[in-house]
Amino acid sequence: MLTSLNLSHVRRLCALALGASLAALLTACGGGDSNNGGNPPPPPPVLPERAGQLESSTLLATIPASEIAAAIADKESLAQDLVPRYGVRSYRLEYLTSDADGKEVRASGLVSLPIKPAGAQSPVLSYQHGTIFQDAKAPSNNAVASEVAVVLASLGYIVLAPDYVGFGVSKGTPHPYLLAGPSAAATVDFLTAARTWRGQAGVVDNGQLFLTGYSEGGYVTMAAHRAMQAGASPHLQQLRMVVPGAGPYNVQTTMDGLVDVVRNEQPVIGALLNPGLLRYLGPSVQREVYRLLLRALIPSDADVAYDTRFIDRFLADDTRYLDEVSSVYDWKPNLPVRLYHGRDDRTVPYASSVRTLRAMQDRGAGDLVSLTDCRAQPAGHLQCVPPFISFMLGQLAPVVRDL
Repeated sequence: MLTSLNLSHVRRLCALALGASLAALLTACGGGDSNNGGNPPPPPPVLPERAGQLESSTLLATIPASEIAAAIADKESLAQDLVPRYGVRSYRLEYLTSDADGKEVRASGLVSLPIKPAGAQSPVLSYQHGTIFQDAKAPSNNAVASEVAVVLASLGYIVLAPDYVGFGVSKGTPHPYLLAGPSAAATVDFLTAARTWRGQAGVVDNGQLFLTGYSEGGYVTMAAHRAMQAGASPHLQQLRMVVPGAGPYNVQTTMDGLVDVVRNEQPVIGALLNPGLLRYLGPSVQREVYRLLLRALIPSDADVAYDTRFIDRFLADDTRYLDEVSSVYDWKPNLPVRLYHGRDDRTVPYASSVRTLRAMQDRGAGDLVSLTDCRAQPAGHLQCVPPFISFMLGQLAPVVRDL
């Protein structure tokens, strides 16, 4: 869900949770081709006609490399080994995309550019942030030296970081949490708007595109990749590799795993929580379970709205809905997907990535998909953020040009 190189911003980097339990559950908490086999992913949603249309651009900040280096060198930095090569200039783009109900909405995102000599080319890196609960932490509201998008741009990438629906200029619209269609749309439409803007501004890319993100950002990354492939997106011509970390790609597995945590945190209610039998809970118990999950999902200091319909479906044991509308794991990618996860992760269960790997390989993806274990001790959700950054950059290194 990777957002800042500073521990004070860790919640944004964390995927599904702001805590480490489903008392902190939910705290922080496909696509494929015609050869996918049974259970093909649903067709791409019908998007508004103007999806991806660029509405405006605003210069936000110009940050010298020395300031970014100082932010990385801070004792709380999550990526101390990175060395900035360029100063960074950042812009907010506003564009059109769709909300959870397929309605047109004006959204925003951050574009951070390395300051290179005129005409120099750069690869494009689309970075999807982790779960956040304050609008001030959305990328285009936080274009500071420690922001992950800014740091990555200082290495030589053109970095695109969508705010997501519900944040930035779309604040007030419920954030479509773990809903694959609008999550993908916010990213793919931002790619389209950013390409239009680069053409207008004379910003030259080198024809290479990469997608990455951690936690919710990993989930959104996977959703976007699947939607691009299913819809034969023109962006596929530039896409070279996808590196998602610790994402809840299999939402049913993620929720089942987090329920185990709830049983320990809330023994009285937890004794009644059995996957596959949740729909048999009485109305009063259902309401209490929903209240506990919602309270855990959205902390008291949250200032944005969350669409939590996936919780209703989970409590109704509606596995088909979760498979078709939320999960993004069971499809065959045609480009390299490098998964990363920690075995001790209690926020997003490691099993989510394992089942994603198996499902994709069962569909014939072979070596295009791999899963690398985080080696941090313990290999928990937060502890694996710094090594994920290094892993992601290491995966891109043999492929990327023009940094």
